[in-house]
Amino acid sequence: QVQLIESGGGLVQAGGSLRLSCAASGRPFSGWMGWFRQTPGQDREFVATISGSTGTITYADSVKGRFTISRDNAKNTVYLQMNSLKPEDTATYYCAAASRVWYKERESEYDYWGQGTQVTVSS
Repeated sequence: QVQLIESGGGLVQAGGSLRLSCAASGRPFSGWMGWFRQTPGQDREFVATISGSTGTITYADSVKGRFTISRDNAKNTVYLQMNSLKPEDTATYYCAAASRVWYKERESEYDYWGQGTQVTVSS
């Protein structure tokens, strides 16, 4: 069983930056770790994901060039550096993990989820 613990959310002005962290407890985890986000009344939306074994990274078009996902396998931790934040980035951000995925951007592919951390970007 993998438990995911997120941190780093908060309130920031438009144009600012935040860094989210997600630590996986338990055994070393070399699968996929990623981030999704959700606003009230909407489906969970894919943000970014990274493979622990190959380093392959995928981003949603809406965050390319602004967000950077990275991973420290020794610490079993994934990070999401968010720059040039916009009010439309406001959401609850969830960390997710899966041993293997076929469709990296699909919520259903991920087996483990964190509790979510709120990111609010003011205009």
